[in-house]
Amino acid sequence: MSQLRVSKKVVIYLVVVIIILIAGYQLINLNSHNPAKEEEHSMEKIISRDGTEISFLRRGNGPPLLLVHGTIADHTRWLPIIPYFEKQFTVYAMDRRGRGESGDSPDYHLLRESEDIAAVVEAIDDPVFLLGHSYGGLVALEAALLTDNIKRLILYEPPVPAGKPFYPPGVPDRMQPLIDNGEFEFALELFLKEVVKMPDYEFEKYRQLPAYKKRIQIVPTIPRETMVEKFYSFQPDKFAGLQVPVLLLLGGDSPLVFREATEQVDSALPDSRIVIMPGQQHIAMDTNTELFVNEVKKFLEE
Repeated sequence: MSQLRVSKKVVIYLVVVIIILIAGYQLINLNSHNPAKEEEHSMEKIISRDGTEISFLRRGNGPPLLLVHGTIADHTRWLPIIPYFEKQFTVYAMDRRGRGESGDSPDYHLLRESEDIAAVVEAIDDPVFLLGHSYGGLVALEAALLTDNIKRLILYEPPVPAGKPFYPPGVPDRMQPLIDNGEFEFALELFLKEVVKMPDYEFEKYRQLPAYKKRIQIVPTIPRETMVEKFYSFQPDKFAGLQVPVLLLLGGDSPLVFREATEQVDSALPDSRIVIMPGQQHIAMDTNTELFVNEVKKFLEE
């Protein structure tokens, strides 16, 4: 009996040791595949024309696809979307200046941002598929005039001034006191509901995104972009010679101002088309990812 008790104790001891070893292996395995750590080590940097450092993430394998985020974002806004593309494309997601790991400059101008995109595009050997969302789309459009290394261009509701104020009067003035008082989230909600015209149901979904907290931190960069009409004028004639095929994505339920801006861009480009995404507004990549991805891939695979 005593030998039996000893044997049982040995067995129990061995089982406990095995469990500890398995748990330890799993912990090591989890740490070695921590996405945050992988991302930290995979950010690459280039220097833009004015000396500003611009960072970008690289994922996947295939023809290069550069993703440019909008006003209230950095490269992490694309992290949930990248897995849909990385098996077919080498995906680059950049931090626009003033966000994430990219630098900034004291004198802001939209065209400096276009130079940033062109610098990333020129750093890639093969011709690039370029996708710009919202303000990032406007910057990407201007970047297309600065480099010959763009193969196809996708613009999702760029806020091109369409002859009338794109942003409701007084919004930057109402946002700035909130920002000065550190009330970034209230300022962000003001921007989304009064500028983007995001409905409540979409806003609630937006708040659940993993990157939402990061977007709150980016809020101080919003006012300079809401004043785009003061320092930027869309000149259709500049794009008459642009031979890059362009897809203009538009949400079927987006506010009229986005439709007018998209149509204005379409009329200025020699090789463009508008694709309307039914039931969507300004963030179809989040509200109907499959629809968004399918439209993008369909255009890039032509």
